[in-house]
Amino acid sequence: MPREIALADALVPSILLVYLGCLLVLWVVDTIVGRYGLYRYVWHPSLFRVALFFCLFGAAGLLLYP
Repeated sequence: MPREIALADALVPSILLVYLGCLLVLWVVDTIVGRYGLYRYVWHPSLFRVALFFCLFGAAGLLLYP
């Protein structure tokens, strides 16, 4: 995977696209978990969201950039 991608004559790091993809996945998971009321089993929902995002972003980064 290239390290930089040209978007409208501006070079952006490709990890930015991974970041945005992880935000989208987090939004979908957050919607599903919130709809079924699974946050009542979590001690601190905000902390859970941040930890889940870091796990997703870290896993995606490790899979795409070995």
